[in-house]
Amino acid sequence: MKTKVTAIFDIGRTNKKFFLFDSDFQEVYREYTNLEEITDEDGYPTEDVAAIEKWAKAVLERMMAAPDFDIVSLNFSCYGASLVHIDENGEVVAPLYNYMKPLKDEIYESFYGKYGPLNEFSRTTGSLKMGMLNTGMHLYWFKYSRPEVFKKIKYSLHLPQYLSYLFTGVAVGDYTGIGCHTMLWDFEKNDYHDWVFQEGIDKVLPPIVPTEKTIPVEYIGKTIQMGPGIHDSSSALLPYIRSIEEPFLLVSTGTWSISINPFTEGMLSLKDIKNKSFFNMRIDGSPVKVASLFLGNEYKLQVKALSEHFKVSKEYHRTVKFDQETFFEINKDFEPMFKWISISGPNEPEKTQIPYNRFEHAYHQLLLELVLLQVESINSAIGDQTIKRLYIDGGFSDNDVYIKLLSHYLRNMKLRTTDSSLGSALGAAIVISGQSLDAKFLKENYGLKKHKPHKTI
Repeated sequence: MKTKVTAIFDIGRTNKKFFLFDSDFQEVYREYTNLEEITDEDGYPTEDVAAIEKWAKAVLERMMAAPDFDIVSLNFSCYGASLVHIDENGEVVAPLYNYMKPLKDEIYESFYGKYGPLNEFSRTTGSLKMGMLNTGMHLYWFKYSRPEVFKKIKYSLHLPQYLSYLFTGVAVGDYTGIGCHTMLWDFEKNDYHDWVFQEGIDKVLPPIVPTEKTIPVEYIGKTIQMGPGIHDSSSALLPYIRSIEEPFLLVSTGTWSISINPFTEGMLSLKDIKNKSFFNMRIDGSPVKVASLFLGNEYKLQVKALSEHFKVSKEYHRTVKFDQETFFEINKDFEPMFKWISISGPNEPEKTQIPYNRFEHAYHQLLLELVLLQVESINSAIGDQTIKRLYIDGGFSDNDVYIKLLSHYLRNMKLRTTDSSLGSALGAAIVISGQSLDAKFLKENYGLKKHKPHKTI
């Protein structure tokens, strides 16, 4: 007898993943792929939307024919700050522009000259000045930089909703995409910001539907309940929200390290903005206070340089465990050693200086410096609230040095790690299931582990 399953496409910047979950949310199948980037008309690297489409359709069709599984529902979790622009025929009219693509100063000057001042705008929209990471700024740039192409747009869809459209033919928006530091939403009036209507941007934004909503779709001779998609950070948060009653902070680690506070109260303050906090959004439209750090990206760049410097395997860093004597030695006369490549920090040197003759010492120093930035980011997301529970998921959840240092510097919090492999995919399955979760869910499904500060660290 076939196992009834929910299928999830979980699309990250690096890995494109496909999962099947049974009715108890147990993973029964997974596969990954990596796709080569292409370049946009300016030569800037970006996703190959056509390749994602081809892969997704091929995988779904193959798994629908699999003898062991009966796919009854389908949903999509994807990274944010990503827009796919389609015309009235559903054809893609522009590249999926990379959220790191730089914008010219005149775009910012034009926008904030009309709709500033910056701090007040950031406060009401819950969005910092982040360039193409603000999909509202993306649309403003597109309107004035590519006017002829912009006129062709019927809908601009965030990536999860575009993948849903690919299979359903129905264009929709959802709160988690709209409220993800986009500059589009006014959190005071709980509607699109006035500038969206003044610029006519609202005309290319599809109607917002509940993130839990599914529609039955006939696909290759079978009816499948298909969801509208969900922003990956909001999706990763969902299992925690539904199974934990006490206030907590979740740090979702990967290319970005996202400190997520779903218990925020009120609007952002000027202090929050100064500390580079912003809003994401829960599926019910309520704000989630967030602080982000390009931690995983910086880690990757620095570890590559360290591996080359010490002439060790590029995978050697994965074998390094926390050593308290090494920590003591580094910490007693601590000074920043690393010049950051993709982030910035206080008191960083003009260039990286490596005084050690062992990789392990330099690696501990690197993690110490990154963890100090991580602690600052976590405290920014907490603000003036009292939160005693801290959950870490994603790629750093099994990094022994990172976890030991974090538990040391945040010893007033109860630190837990969870299995990083499911993350946003499982949230995307849960949100369309209509099922409730109990307090045992994280332990049974996420490999929940408790961590305590080392007694003598």
